[in-house]
Amino acid sequence: MHFLEYLRTAGGNLVRQKLRSLLTMLGMIFGVGAVISMLSIGAGAQAEALEMIDAMGLRNILIREKAVDNEDLFTIRERSQGLKRTDIDNMRMVARDITLASAQKRIRVDRVLSPHGRSEGAVLGVGRNYFELSNLSISRGTLFDADESDGFQRVCVLGDRAREELFAFEDPIGRPVKISDTWFTVVGLLAPQILAKDSFQGVDLDSADNSVFIPISTALKMYELSTLSSELDEIVLQVAHGASIESTTRIIDEVLEDLHGGERDFTIIVPQDLLDQSRRTRRIFNIVMGGIAGISLLVGGIGIMNIMMASVLERTREIGVRRAIGARRRDILSQFLFEAVLISLLGGMLGVILGISIAQGVSALSDWSTVVTGFSILLSFSFSVTVGIVFGTYPAVNAARLNPIDALGYE
Repeated sequence: MHFLEYLRTAGGNLVRQKLRSLLTMLGMIFGVGAVISMLSIGAGAQAEALEMIDAMGLRNILIREKAVDNEDLFTIRERSQGLKRTDIDNMRMVARDITLASAQKRIRVDRVLSPHGRSEGAVLGVGRNYFELSNLSISRGTLFDADESDGFQRVCVLGDRAREELFAFEDPIGRPVKISDTWFTVVGLLAPQILAKDSFQGVDLDSADNSVFIPISTALKMYELSTLSSELDEIVLQVAHGASIESTTRIIDEVLEDLHGGERDFTIIVPQDLLDQSRRTRRIFNIVMGGIAGISLLVGGIGIMNIMMASVLERTREIGVRRAIGARRRDILSQFLFEAVLISLLGGMLGVILGISIAQGVSALSDWSTVVTGFSILLSFSFSVTVGIVFGTYPAVNAARLNPIDALGYE
């Protein structure tokens, strides 16, 4: 009877111990999963931000026409004609750190046709430096040269999607494209530029893939602008390496305001400032999410310590028996410390799987980009094992210090 009662008691203790271990392991799993998913979202946001900034140019300054109501535009046009090509020359005369400049104008056209298809893409008049400033590379053919850019030549460069819509699998180089009622010759094709989003930090971005580019001189000569429209939609300036973007921006702002009769009918966008703002936002997000994940792991560590203390209490007689037959204190210490680390190891491994699954789920179900890095896995798993060692040491030490005689007599 006594033996059966002992087995029943021991079995009940074992079940309770396993349940406590499982609950504690769940805490570790969610903690590790939270760390990995949080870091993957942060890494994805960083990669996305760098992609967007690369499209705008890190050392660029973008000057765009400000959108205003037609009623206000009548008043503004009395003193300012908006952005013009002469603004570029005046800014370069004052701001000596500007190395490259280009203009852009979106042309409103009825249609873009070829003998093989039709495109709904935007038609942009641009300067020949525009492609370099926007980090756009040519895949086939050539870009505008100086004569074509300044000599009103009817040539065009196609984005990758515009090329697919107009020519499908045909070679478009040297082939004609009709923009409204004017025929242009395709001289080059751009490499694909697939942006994750069409805006960044509130700034709209146009993908070059769905665009047809023509020289700015040709665009302004052959296509009429609306009555109140400015000559240009956007001016892109590049600041020399080593020069202060902040001071150059201030100079440009003062020059443009003076040139436009005091009217601020323009908006200045500094990609570097947008990147800094994105990094600050991501840093705050990482701190908050890191704190939540850290608390989860801390709770899991406290749970490990509690279940190991309970395990020591329930297995006191077992410890006494082991000590009586020759087990040393370090053997008892190693046994209980190994159990604590094993719980954290299993929790860490399952947490890694959970974290990767959460990251993939977030990416699939939302427009957030996620990147699971080896660093995030190593960090979270190492922290999980460290928690197991730290919080498992105290119960293991207590177990090793038990007096064998007292332990054998414990009920």
